[in-house]
Amino acid sequence: MSEPRTLQEAIVYFADADNCLDYLIARRWPNGVVCPTCGREDVSFVPNRGVWQCKTRHPKAQFSIKVGTIFEDSAIGLDKWLLAMWMLANCKNGVSSYEISRATGITQKSCWFMLQRIRLALQDETLGSKLGGHGREVEADETFIGGKARNMYQNVQARRITGRGQSFSDKTIAMGILERGGRVRTKVISDRQKETLQPIIRQNVHADSVLLTDEMGGYKRMEEYRHQIIDHAVQYVDGRVHTNCMENFFSLVKRSLGGTYISVEPFHLFRYLDEQVFRFNSRKDMDDEGRFDLAVRQIVGKRLTWSQVTGKVGEKQATAN
Repeated sequence: MSEPRTLQEAIVYFADADNCLDYLIARRWPNGVVCPTCGREDVSFVPNRGVWQCKTRHPKAQFSIKVGTIFEDSAIGLDKWLLAMWMLANCKNGVSSYEISRATGITQKSCWFMLQRIRLALQDETLGSKLGGHGREVEADETFIGGKARNMYQNVQARRITGRGQSFSDKTIAMGILERGGRVRTKVISDRQKETLQPIIRQNVHADSVLLTDEMGGYKRMEEYRHQIIDHAVQYVDGRVHTNCMENFFSLVKRSLGGTYISVEPFHLFRYLDEQVFRFNSRKDMDDEGRFDLAVRQIVGKRLTWSQVTGKVGEKQATAN
């Protein structure tokens, strides 16, 4: 059976455990299975257990396809993991843990944990490179994300709304940088001061770029860029000077947060941004099959435990793991 191209084909294809294994092996070890602990290549497969045996004596000499991936230590079958990954990678407005739970029969709590681990795999792996360069146009903007007080339960409102009315201080700030016709990057930030915004721009944007921002003071005095400013108090578009592309991305984010996920804690917001960034950056060059293939290739070397995702360990330690 050929590899799936649609969700319906994926459900049928990954219902076979051998297909799941073959699909993952082809993407993780295209040149042959390698021991993830010592790197030895002449390993033997134990078919009745679905694991490999390394011929070198060391801890974890037996390993499965899940070891060293987001699937590690999960008792949930690969058929359900891959179905959830297909849906999250390809549903434009995301997919909720309740929907995955109804579709698979797994508890909502476990599905929520699954989706957070998949979002880790969807993280942008090109963060070391810079956007723009050679005179390309790059937009930078920020937005406030948070629920409306009138829609919250009383106990949630008391916990979240600490300022007067619907204050911006009660919302989470997300910053975005977008290369026109190219990729977007996002980051949750603590404030909109220049000491916060400008280092992020310099880290992610080539100096030989046209930087497009609004009139906010945090973007001023960035002389290394060909900086063009649109004053929103006067107009929103002046020829090619605008931040509408970045604002369009943020509208997609807010549509998924408000329509699919309903309520997202600020602690987890960066994960949902990573999810939307993944789909946005692959919107032109990939179909559903290609987007899923890319997601599967990014599962290795990433681990997210329940303690990390629930905040029982620091975020710095979580990133290191």
